[in-house]
Amino acid sequence: MEYKNILVNALVNLGDVILVTSALDLIKKNFPDTKITMLVKPVVKDAVINNPVVDDVIIFDYKPKVSTFTQMRAMISELRRRKFDLSISFDRKLRPALLTFMAGIKKRVGPSKVFDDNKSRVTILYTDVIKISHDLNETLQAETYQEIVRKFFKIEGHGFPQFPNTFSTKAKELLSYFAPEKLKIALCVKGTFPLKTWSKKYFAEVVNKLSGMYDAEFFIVGAPNDKDYADEVIAEMNADVKNFCGETSLTDLAEIFRRTDLFITVDTGSAHIAATTGVKMITIFGCTPINRWRPINQNAISLTSNEPCCPCKIRPEDCPSFPNPNCLYHVTPAEVIDAAVKQLQATSYKLQATKER
Repeated sequence: MEYKNILVNALVNLGDVILVTSALDLIKKNFPDTKITMLVKPVVKDAVINNPVVDDVIIFDYKPKVSTFTQMRAMISELRRRKFDLSISFDRKLRPALLTFMAGIKKRVGPSKVFDDNKSRVTILYTDVIKISHDLNETLQAETYQEIVRKFFKIEGHGFPQFPNTFSTKAKELLSYFAPEKLKIALCVKGTFPLKTWSKKYFAEVVNKLSGMYDAEFFIVGAPNDKDYADEVIAEMNADVKNFCGETSLTDLAEIFRRTDLFITVDTGSAHIAATTGVKMITIFGCTPINRWRPINQNAISLTSNEPCCPCKIRPEDCPSFPNPNCLYHVTPAEVIDAAVKQLQATSYKLQATKER
C-alpha cells in the first residue's frame, strides 16, 4: 500500500529534528508524491517550515509532564480533520502516541528503541513496531531514523538531513561587519549542559593562535541565553571577537554558515544545521558518543578523547573529574588548531598567513 498523507511525530530537540529529515528525504526519494506533515515543538519550527522534504507543519506547544486536556482535545480534532493515513513516530513519546491513537489514524508506526535500549509501554499504541537491532551508540542517529523508514516501507538506500535554503538579510547584515577579503571563522562555545561545553581557556587559546596565523575575523553564534557566557569566553581572548548569540533565527544561522570559511563548535544543534550547508567544521565531543552524533558532512572533522567512561549520562557534578571532565579537557587546543589548519588549507587562495606555526 502506498501512503499519501503521512504525519511525522518529532517532538524532539533541534539536532534530532534535523536528523529526522534524512528519513523524510528517503521517503521522498521513493514516494515523491507523498505529503509529509511534521508535528514539532515551536522552538524548532524554522528548521522545518519551507524544508524541501516537509510539505506542512503542525506546531504543538505544550509543557512536558503537564496534563492539558483542552489542548490535547483540540490537537486530536486537528489530526482527525487532516485525515492522515499513516503516522510515524521518531520520538517514541507518550503524548504524540496517544494523540495519533485517539485521532483514529489507522496505521501508527514506531521503533522498538530510538534514544536508549529501554523497553517502553508506549509501543502498545503503535500498530507496527519496527525492530531496531543495531547498537545505537555505534550507529549514526540519522541511520536509526532511516532504518524505521527502510523496514516499514521495505525500501533501501540512504537519505541526508535537509534544511530550508532561505535567503537571510540578517545574515548579510551581520557579516557586513567584516572585510570581505578576510577569512570568517564562526564559533559555538556552549553546549546544552556542562559535559558538552569545552573550556573557555581552550577556546581562547585556539582563537589567539589562529588570529596570529591568519588574517581572519571571528564571531560566536548561539541562543539568546548563551550571550553572557559567550562574553565571558571573549574576555579570555586577545582577538576581536563578535558576539552574535541571540541575534539569528535558525535560517539566519544556516545562511551565515554558507558564507563562513570554518566553524568550530561543541556538540549541539547548530552543528547539525551547519552540516547541511557543507561548511568546513570541527566538532568537539565530550560525554556523547561521536559515532552516533557526529555531523553528517564530508567537510567535518570530529574530535573526541575516547575516554573509557564514555558515553555517559551522569549528572555533571557526579563526574569523577568534574569540574574539568576528562572527556572534554583531554581534547586539547593543539588538536583543534591542527584540525583548523587542515581545514583552512583547502581555502588557501584566501589565506594570508602572518606567522609560521
